[in-house]
Amino acid sequence: MTHKIAILGASGYTGAELVRLLAGHPNMDIVALGAERKAGQSMAEVFPHLRHMDLPQLCRIDEIDFGTVDLCFCALPHKTSQEIIRDLPKSLKIVDLSADFRLRDPAEYEKWYGNPHAAMECQAEAVYGLTEFYRDEIQGARLVAGTGCNAATGQYVLRPLISAGVIDLDEIILDLKCAVSGAGRALKENLLHAELSEGYNAYAVGGTHRHLGEFDQEFSKIAGRPVRIQFTPHLVPANRGILATGYVKGDARAVLETLSKAYALEPFIEVLPFGQTPSTHHVRGSNFCHIGVCGDRIEGRAIVVAALDNLTKGSSGQALQNANLMLGEEEVTGLMMAPLFP
Repeated sequence: MTHKIAILGASGYTGAELVRLLAGHPNMDIVALGAERKAGQSMAEVFPHLRHMDLPQLCRIDEIDFGTVDLCFCALPHKTSQEIIRDLPKSLKIVDLSADFRLRDPAEYEKWYGNPHAAMECQAEAVYGLTEFYRDEIQGARLVAGTGCNAATGQYVLRPLISAGVIDLDEIILDLKCAVSGAGRALKENLLHAELSEGYNAYAVGGTHRHLGEFDQEFSKIAGRPVRIQFTPHLVPANRGILATGYVKGDARAVLETLSKAYALEPFIEVLPFGQTPSTHHVRGSNFCHIGVCGDRIEGRAIVVAALDNLTKGSSGQALQNANLMLGEEEVTGLMMAPLFP
């Protein structure tokens, strides 16, 4: 069976990544590409690397006949997404890549994103899209809220450790480096080559990054008590990739054993032998996440490092993984491509 797919926000990085991934999917056919500012153009004009594909012309969202669509990926900006999704047919399956449906508490959403939620009736049915931990719920969902790329990486490091009780919940530090594509495709002065290259910087320092809302929500749910981690993201002059380093209080061997057991059957998560650490080079362009554990020189502490591609496993690949489950496809379909190297 071929599933008919629409992508809204097809002119952005995650939209283009979805198109690239769907090119290798045997049972999904792109029938509509929504892109308001680029409407009327071909995908080849906007993204020449996709010119080999036979794709529909970019169009306005209100020009799409959603009655012919089985599943819609929404790769739209925050706030815009909820307003569009609210008015889509209630029978349509949706995977949203924005932040609009990640936080269950409307007060938390307003706290982190600065405006009241405009589609609470949709929020009530949204399933959080971290596939490895919400697989059963995603299979029966109509609306899935993809995670933040930083939030996904940090959770792969910490969720099993919090659940198993092998680390001190009050002494968790997460240091994260993110490539520039994580900031989106819009023109921003600080992302110009001359502003960004040959250096990197911390941002949202002191607990102001929006993905902390996801960490607070998910870690506290697992622990059954409030969990607040220290988290600092850094912008690095690379196109793709996230490297997250977690500093935790707990036995390093127990940390490795817990992660290895938690991910033993997961197709996209590889836990490395003790003492080895991953590189973003080794997951680039793929849906894989690599995790390594090292002991610290301070006894009773461990260092956990995770690497993934922010556009693939952190966003569009995760979205396709979820869509496969929602449509009854094998979860790995279209996603087993090897990483690009070098």
